[in-house]
Amino acid sequence: MPKRAAPAKRQRRERGSLNPEDIIQGAFELAEVVSIDGLSMPMLGRHLDVGVTSIYWYFRKKDDLLNAMTDRALSRYAFAAPFVEADHWRETLRNHARTMRETFLGNPILADLILIRSALSRDAARQGAQGIERAIATLVKAGFTVDAAFDLYSAINLHVRGSVVLQRLYDKNKEIEAGASAYYDDITIEPETTPLLAEAMAKGRRSGAPDDHNFEYGLDCILDHAGRLLDPGN
Repeated sequence: MPKRAAPAKRQRRERGSLNPEDIIQGAFELAEVVSIDGLSMPMLGRHLDVGVTSIYWYFRKKDDLLNAMTDRALSRYAFAAPFVEADHWRETLRNHARTMRETFLGNPILADLILIRSALSRDAARQGAQGIERAIATLVKAGFTVDAAFDLYSAINLHVRGSVVLQRLYDKNKEIEAGASAYYDDITIEPETTPLLAEAMAKGRRSGAPDDHNFEYGLDCILDHAGRLLDPGN
């Protein structure tokens, strides 16, 4: 595993000047270098130039700190994805999905905190539910039934998150093991035995890869199906 660059050394902190905001900000700075998985309380103490007991005074365990970081990340990126508009539900929902994916792919820490971790704080879970509620309400206003609106946004959400998580896990594996590859890169293509695969993949397609082409194709399928629900005769 390639050695990461050490975080920048801070100036020595005055006694009693530490506060939760400083700890959270320092944790984000450190995670940029060592990742969420590599972040530890002793390491954070050294980064902040304080004793680790000063951090435990505010955050009793790492999960408490990660919850606080998740809440901060959600508040920072809550409005990154544009709202869905009832009058233009298809175009705005597509833009919403694309922006969510781009935001997560562009910020690995955000992806790890919100998508990879198995638990969210109560505040984070509440924010997530409120965002979904707004999207479903807009789709109902556009003419979908509650069930159809729920299923549509759930499918979009799953499509975005699944694509991001698959890419993120691939990236994390490459960080751990130099030269690591994903299953979709290791498919053996032989024109004699798999001519159709060979034809498609010669054009740059990758089976099951979380790339732009596959993401857009899946998004089109979801939106096309949703359109037929509103206009069955089309």
